[in-house]
Amino acid sequence: MKNAGVLCPISSLPGRNGIGDFGQSAYQFIDKLAAARVKIWQILPLNPLAYGNSPYQPYSSFAGDEIYISLHNLVEEGLLKSEEVEAFNQDTTRVAYEEVRAYKNELFRKAFARFEVTDEFKEFEATHDWLEGYVMYRVFKNHNGGLDWTHWEKDYKEYPQKQAFPHTLFDVEMLYQKFLQFYFFKQWLAIKEYANERDIMIIGDMPIYVGLDSADVWLNQESFLLEEDGSPSFVAGVPPDYFAKYGQRWGNPIYDWDYLKEHDFEFWTKRLGSALDLYNVLRIDHFRGFDTYWKIPASEPTAVIGEWVEAPGYDLFDTFFKKYPDANILAEDLGELREEVYELRDHYGFKGMFIYQFHHMDKKFDLSKVIVYTGTHDNDTLASWLTTIDDKEMAIIEKETKDYNEKLLYRKVIHYCLDTKADTVIVPAWDLMGLPTECRFNTPGTIGEPNWMWRMSDFSQFDAAMDYFAELISATGRD
Repeated sequence: MKNAGVLCPISSLPGRNGIGDFGQSAYQFIDKLAAARVKIWQILPLNPLAYGNSPYQPYSSFAGDEIYISLHNLVEEGLLKSEEVEAFNQDTTRVAYEEVRAYKNELFRKAFARFEVTDEFKEFEATHDWLEGYVMYRVFKNHNGGLDWTHWEKDYKEYPQKQAFPHTLFDVEMLYQKFLQFYFFKQWLAIKEYANERDIMIIGDMPIYVGLDSADVWLNQESFLLEEDGSPSFVAGVPPDYFAKYGQRWGNPIYDWDYLKEHDFEFWTKRLGSALDLYNVLRIDHFRGFDTYWKIPASEPTAVIGEWVEAPGYDLFDTFFKKYPDANILAEDLGELREEVYELRDHYGFKGMFIYQFHHMDKKFDLSKVIVYTGTHDNDTLASWLTTIDDKEMAIIEKETKDYNEKLLYRKVIHYCLDTKADTVIVPAWDLMGLPTECRFNTPGTIGEPNWMWRMSDFSQFDAAMDYFAELISATGRD
């Protein structure tokens, strides 16, 4: 079958409380996709946002960010009163993360005060073995003034190894964090079920690396290359490329692959398995890191100095598929790659990615092995990008789209992508709507505003774009 999909982060949906969440707009969005015969909704990671509000620097690979919990769903649960939930930053086109968190957290506390432990909650506790460690990390972090765990008081910093005091001292706060996770998962899984019932698959996303300041590293220090004080010996990134003159120094700690292999890749198999419980398909960011990864000394201020080191990708995925034989994985295989990356991808039958903005001039792509995108969350919007290319490239684009009748070039490109032989074509929401560069979702190599902030204030422009998209889907046989 030939499918069409839409990439749209949860945070980018419209909503009454300053950010897209698991409330009514998520269900409306699914209905709009179904009406247009769209079969795929791709989102970004849902883990707790940490540094710079980037979904690729989370506090945990297992937990969800409570910012996505719908307050109105909590009203329906009887935990909040309707008059307590007023509209907040409803019409904004930028997510003010700190303001939204402060607003929602006050109401979460009210809901928690009315919450009673149920059998359903007890089952959630019993079936999520990462939960205890994560909530302990969050509570200890709050107790230590929000500092990075490497700067906590000694007993808290060393708790995973020494357990120097009973964590029951924090029982109420730990229960509060569990309450948040319980409702995050309850609400999200209801959305996933609603989408699947309408024949829409969810493609989730997972960064290959984890943040230093995370429950993942604090609880699994032996799985990373760290100094005695917990600081990283080496950090992740990529060398200079199209995106960044000095490369990208992400700052994530590097895995101790030797240790992981000796312990049957337990951290990774649990991490992948947990993510696959949330999504139908899992996209792994920076897939090339399973073949070779750029190892930067932590003392280096940029990513220019480093070395490529081989990773045990085959050993990892062989181990993983013994436990999860039906896992459906999408490989983010972008950038300057050696042939061995594609061999690893193809060995397991993973789909790769063809990004029109990068690859349309490369006619050697085997489209049967990739999902075609007009762009990703890291690209400029399609309409804006088309205004920046040189005359030579523009002539090529005009030639390859000359048979399409649309007046707007960005729509011709979308038509062209849908008309390819690829099984699946996915278009970001901002590309469908022809939005300008001010609506770009992220610029790699930069930190802070306006990255990760764009959202729709309402569905009016998206609805018009979906009417057109539905026509294209029908015309290109993707329905």
